[in-house]
Amino acid sequence: MIVLGVILLIVGFLTSISILWTIGIVLVVVGLVLWILGAVGHAVGGRKHYY
Repeated sequence: MIVLGVILLIVGFLTSISILWTIGIVLVVVGLVLWILGAVGHAVGGRKHYY
C-alpha cells in the first residue's frame, strides 16, 4: 500500500493531476499506520502481522 501510494504521488506530481496526489498521500498515511500497528503487535484485520 505504501509503494502504491508513492507511485501515485510521483505520477500525480509529474502529470499535475491533483486527485492522484491526494490519493497517494492517503495511501501512504494509511499504509504507515497499518505498518506501525502491525509492528507493535496489534492485530490488524484479524492478522497478527500486516505485510
